[in-house]
Amino acid sequence: MPTLEANGIKINYLLEPPTSHAAESTTGDLVVLINGLADDLTTWSAQVPAFLEAGYRVLRYDNRGIGKTSRPPGPYTSELLADDLHALLEALGVRGGFHLVGVSMGGMIAQSFALHYPNPKSSGTGTTTATAAGGEVQRNGSEGRRRLLTLSLCCTYAQPTTFCSRMFELWAEMAQRMSVKDVMRDVTLWAFTVPFFRTRTDELREVEEGMQNLGMDVPEYLAQLNVVQKFDSTSALESLQSEEKILGNLGEAGRCLVLAGKTDILIPVVLSRELAERIEGSRFLTVKGGHACMWEFPEDFNKTFLRFLEEWREDKKNV
Repeated sequence: MPTLEANGIKINYLLEPPTSHAAESTTGDLVVLINGLADDLTTWSAQVPAFLEAGYRVLRYDNRGIGKTSRPPGPYTSELLADDLHALLEALGVRGGFHLVGVSMGGMIAQSFALHYPNPKSSGTGTTTATAAGGEVQRNGSEGRRRLLTLSLCCTYAQPTTFCSRMFELWAEMAQRMSVKDVMRDVTLWAFTVPFFRTRTDELREVEEGMQNLGMDVPEYLAQLNVVQKFDSTSALESLQSEEKILGNLGEAGRCLVLAGKTDILIPVVLSRELAERIEGSRFLTVKGGHACMWEFPEDFNKTFLRFLEEWREDKKNV
């Protein structure tokens, strides 16, 4: 897989074109995928074929701290990882519209990206201007051609609340007293549904082997864990909502999807629903399964997400 230098680190990525026999009606829009805590780009192996088949280009990459991407000392923040994504898109020369999808920690990075790099508005001076949480950002005309089309936030939240915060504290202690692999063994127990353990033993064995072969040491795990521990977008989202503004300056309501597994207990469904309520004009949907819904029930996850993109495409045609 290729790598490139961006934001002071080496980022491992994979950019794939639509399948050759994809429907001619598709536009080849780019879908950008952001992984969760302690997950590399293989997280999306059950999604990518379906997305390519539907006619989309797909970009996935390893966040800093895992896979073949650099692992500088932490702690990391969602803003830092959003900066990594922005730098990656710049280095790849991505222009035009793209759909951004993040799962779990990736959903927090996606929120930070939308807050700090919203779609620009024309200033009439040959440059574009956007207001982000860090203040006004000036961008030249070439960058202004890159636009966020839709935003999908999966199995994630605006803030961890007491339950998730205590869980993360436990994971930090387990990682240091035991190992990261032991933490992941625990996570597996709560990410999948009971029927998965009872009836899909071969797949369970593959998941457990993958967890045991996870190439992530304690320092980088704790560096990424800090992202989910400290993330809190409530104030920024409530500010946008009070001003009747749409996250990422998407332009119109209905372009942000908050998606949750119906039985998610790692990031409880109620937190995802509360996130949706804080985002002006967002849609809230659920799919089969828990936190690992995209792995346990990929067909339902993929169908729901692709339907969301298709509805956006149809709305665009009717404008």
